Amino acid sequence: MSTVTNDVQASAEEIPTHEVLLSDVAAGKVRSLLEQEGRTDLRLRVAVQPGGCSGLIYELYFDERVLDGDAVRDFDGVEVIVDKMSVPYLSGSSIDFEDTISKQGFTIDNPNAAGSCACGDSFH
Repeated sequence: MSTVTNDVQASAEEIPTHEVLLSDVAAGKVRSLLEQEGRTDLRLRVAVQPGGCSGLIYELYFDERVLDGDAVRDFDGVEVIVDKMSVPYLSGSSIDFEDTISKQGFTIDNPNAAGSCACGDSFH
């Protein structure tokens, strides 16, 4: 009796996913910014870095790379990348885009943030 293995399935490398959500409004803004730049090869990278008065700051920027250990999730054509060190800090977070008279920009609602500084730019 012979056994047949699926070599394609065995050799396929799975890219991990993450629990960060991107609102439809934020995804639309990302698409608009990428169209303005004429770049279809970029993804939105979200990271947590040491800094600020509360200890940690968010970084959002466009990146063409997917690095080893990155977690990737697609939101209707917008790929969001989170590095493996930031995944636990961002799990369950929601990214939105706010466009009002008093504020314009991306916002992050993070259930893991125990508190933030008065300016709201950093968290712990």
